[in-house]
Amino acid sequence: MELFYFMVFGALSAVVAALELSKNSKDRINTSPAFNSFKNNYLVVYSLMMAGDWLQGPYVYYLYSTYGFGKGDIGQLFIAGFGSSMLFGTIVGSLADKQGRKRACITYCITYILSCITKHSPEYRILMIGRVLGGIATSLLFSAFESWLVAEHNKRGFEQQWLSLTFSKAIFLGNGLIAILSGLFGNLLVDSLSLGPVAPFDAAACFLAIGMAIIFSSWTENFGDPSENKDLLTQFRGAAIAIASDEKIALLGAIQSLFEGSMYTFVFLWTPALSPNDEEIPHGFIFATFMLASMLGSSLASRLMARSAPRVESYLQIVFVISSASLLLPIITNFLVAPSKVKGGSISFAGCLQLLGFCTFEACVGIFWPSIMKMRSQYIPEEARSTIMNFFRIPLNIFVCIVLYNVDAFPITIMFGMCSIFLFVASILQRRLMAISDKPKMESWTAMDPEAEPLND
Repeated sequence: MELFYFMVFGALSAVVAALELSKNSKDRINTSPAFNSFKNNYLVVYSLMMAGDWLQGPYVYYLYSTYGFGKGDIGQLFIAGFGSSMLFGTIVGSLADKQGRKRACITYCITYILSCITKHSPEYRILMIGRVLGGIATSLLFSAFESWLVAEHNKRGFEQQWLSLTFSKAIFLGNGLIAILSGLFGNLLVDSLSLGPVAPFDAAACFLAIGMAIIFSSWTENFGDPSENKDLLTQFRGAAIAIASDEKIALLGAIQSLFEGSMYTFVFLWTPALSPNDEEIPHGFIFATFMLASMLGSSLASRLMARSAPRVESYLQIVFVISSASLLLPIITNFLVAPSKVKGGSISFAGCLQLLGFCTFEACVGIFWPSIMKMRSQYIPEEARSTIMNFFRIPLNIFVCIVLYNVDAFPITIMFGMCSIFLFVASILQRRLMAISDKPKMESWTAMDPEAEPLND
């Protein structure tokens, strides 16, 4: 492996370690023992859930290819997953608000375990069912757990600022350290122990089962709007009215969709960008480097959110501009650096520059996640939190499906340019959100719906 990769990984490791070790009283939030116990319980569960997700990611495409499916069939399987998340996400989100977030989290575990079991079958129809189940599970992962956390945090009377500590730690662990360890563990199972490409899915199912047992034994139930007179259609209508009636919620949804759409597109593009001539690049090591950069970002976010200034609404504008500029690097290097026409070999000079830019983008991702979580906890009404959060994912899933379907139709520079524009638009919307952030929050989304009956006292 080339020295360059070790230098980047080592530099990021040193910066992350320095940031964590150099935190002073201004960078830390004083909390209570009761909150620390609650936070640690959630972090254990969240880490197990993310381990179950991260273990699968690197081996999905590889597993399908070993079953003999081509690029077109595999693409349809991926589209089925995102389409399922789009179609069923809002439904399961509404059920989580009405039937209980703890039940929704348990449903996530069961659904994802069933999805893992389907990976043992080489039958296309069974694998398609697994992708549909995986799409439903993904919707629950990115809504039910956060909704349960926010509601339980408020129910127990903890200070609002302490939420940011849980968010930043969850991203630092779940989207950083756990991702790296999952990649290494998956590599151990498949390559070192030669257990085959389905082994990571079995391991994921085990972690999910352990997490489900902890949820069963230690979590209490909480609801959004538990009133019995609310059906799903009323939940949808109320959530849509909340988004349409409150500009802050609408802006938040647009910002989230633009950023996450660019992020998921980047996942498909970074490999061909770094190896346009089939250069030999260590995919696993680069993935670990990206996750380390994300840890760097979440560590920065924890410092920023521990202080009263700058506000989240303010610094995210800068984050979006930096992330937009970082994804312009493939376009810039294409014009300034003469492309190599030699097949194979090691990473090019342009590839090295792009790798540094991609690490910068991943650091922005690490800042984005806990920051957007904090803003969602402030702006989204509790009664329909999961429903609204899954409404936000509808345009995201549509966009990703379109990208997947047309990934070979456009040059890679066009795709990066599109993502860069999206991120710049997100910065403009974030500026608008900052301008109106002090407006009073709407009292209740049900109050905006003339057909909705008031909540019971």
